[in-house]
Parts: sequence; C-alpha cells; structure tokens
Amino acid sequence: MTEEKQNESFDETVEQSDNVATEEVDNVEEVEETEKFVEIPEAELEQLKQKANDEEEKYLRLYAEFENYKRRMKQEASIMKEYQAQSVLNDVLPALDNMDRALQQDGESEDFVTFKKGVQMVYDNLLKALESNGLEEIVSINEAFDPNVHQAVMQDNNPDFESGVITEELQKGFKLKDRVLRPAMVKVNE
Repeated sequence: MTEEKQNESFDETVEQSDNVATEEVDNVEEVEETEKFVEIPEAELEQLKQKANDEEEKYLRLYAEFENYKRRMKQEASIMKEYQAQSVLNDVLPALDNMDRALQQDGESEDFVTFKKGVQMVYDNLLKALESNGLEEIVSINEAFDPNVHQAVMQDNNPDFESGVITEELQKGFKLKDRVLRPAMVKVNE
C-alpha cells in the first residue's frame, strides 16, 4: 500500500507539472498575441496625429490667453491701487480752492490776522497730506501754454511776455502722479 500511495503521489505530481506547463504555454501565446502591433491605416494615423497637434495648439493658446488675463488683472489692480485716491482728491479740491481764496483776503484786525493764520496752518497741513498721497500742483505762471495741463479761458496782450506764455492763473490745476485731475485755468498771452 505504501508503493501504491507513492505511485499515486508521483502520478499527481506529474499531472500537476503537465498542467503548469500547459498553462505556461497558454500564457506565452497570450503574451505573444498582445505584443502584436495593431495595424492602423496610414491615413487614420495621420488624422490622429493632426488631431493631437490641434488639441495641443488649443491648449497652448488657452494657456497663453490665461497668462495674458492674469497679467492684465495684475496690471489693472496695480493701476487701481496707484490711483485709488483720485476720487477723494477730486472731492477735496473745491475745499482747497475755498481755503486758498480765504487766504487771499486782506484784513487788519487782530481777530482776522489770527483767524487767517489758523486757516493757513490748516491749509498747509491739508496740502502736505494731499501731496504725500501723490497730489502735485501744476505750475503755470511764466510757463508755456500746454493744452494737456492748462485750460486757456482768457487771452492777454502783454508786451512783457512772449506769445503763448501764461500771464495769470485764475484757478490752480492739480495732477495725481502723472494723471491730470484738473487743468489749471489760465490767461495766455497772444
């Protein structure tokens, strides 16, 4: 009985190794089949290459557009930040004009002189604060007329000045950095 068991065991081992060998051969055949190249017609291959190139071009264009959009937004934000004080300064300019007119008044009483001194101090502090935020006064008198920063409202015929030179400033003009907030109203010599 021991010999029979050994034979059976041997037969089972042989049978198992045959099965493994058959499976390996089947696997090798499957691998060979998957390694075979799929034949694609030349025209279809060219069409697929063209489609891939088109998609890549679309992607690159979209990427470039997005980069341009980001750059424009950053630039606009920078400009907005640089000129954010413009609307406030436009609203303050009439008050500045009124203070300037008040300072041009003459009076001799002690109260008037004291009041004028107080207004001058407020005017100077306000002007200093506005200048620290980019406000610049446009220089006009004895300057050549520049239509970009001056508004001619009157003409003068003064032989002491050359033609096209500003003889009088009727209202001060102001700029915020390089942007004109209000042109200076001037009288220009003929």
